[in-house]
Amino acid sequence: MPLLEITGLTRRFGGLTAVDAVSLHLTAGETLSIIGPNGAGKTTLFNLISGIDIPDTGTVCLGGHSLGGLTPERIAALGLARTFQHGRVFGNLSVRDNVLIGAHARLRAARPGLPLVGPLVELALALVRPAAVAAEEQALADEVTAILGRFGERLLPRIDQPAHSLSYANRRRLEIARALMLRPRLLLLDEPTAGMNPTETAEMLEVIRGLKDDGLSMLLIEHKLELVMALSDRVMVLDGGAVIAEGMPAAVRADPRVIEAYLGRRHSAEREPPPLAAQQFAHQLEATS
Repeated sequence: MPLLEITGLTRRFGGLTAVDAVSLHLTAGETLSIIGPNGAGKTTLFNLISGIDIPDTGTVCLGGHSLGGLTPERIAALGLARTFQHGRVFGNLSVRDNVLIGAHARLRAARPGLPLVGPLVELALALVRPAAVAAEEQALADEVTAILGRFGERLLPRIDQPAHSLSYANRRRLEIARALMLRPRLLLLDEPTAGMNPTETAEMLEVIRGLKDDGLSMLLIEHKLELVMALSDRVMVLDGGAVIAEGMPAAVRADPRVIEAYLGRRHSAEREPPPLAAQQFAHQLEATS
């Protein structure tokens, strides 16, 4: 059974079909990259998988469990974590506390999850702090240190600093660290290197490669094709919300439909230069060939 199985997922906004009957599967330990022009529906697909948005039709199953109708919190408890295209951190909280938030679905001693009286019990445990709660807090603190260590010296020396004081690249790293604190079965990364320079991109490549080597299953949205080609077991291409190509990275890179999706026939017909993003994509295709 695939870890993630999506069938016929569709999302419409008025007359616009943002995701058009998309189906995919992901096996445990696999990295699947989703690429496509701006506006192809990639982030909307992530929103549907993670429960932030609701599909018009189609199903999403994680580990055999249907995610239909579940809240993002319940989906997270099933082992799905994600990052966002535009990094989201809690600016007034420390780096440490931002990462600890990622463990919210895993708490047992401090958050027994009792119906009705649960909030009162949690308050009492926070005030009394019995041995089980203290032990859980220490274990989580050790885990925060280990996760931040994946990013070298970028975050650990800043563990007690507020997140708003971090550079843009470090806020992106912090968001990934928070997602890892969930101990996800499946990690969704939405453009993790957006806005990063070549050095920062190379560092992020090594971080994601380390996660892949550890056997973590990942869905990756990324525009930097050198990173896609280095990390992906398979690549899926969206255009206009629909899947136009899927397969091994080298085969997808050479698919005429993929090149046309970025460059488009109309530009050559009108003798107009393609958009800058399309030109950059074409250059990346040549560089990775």
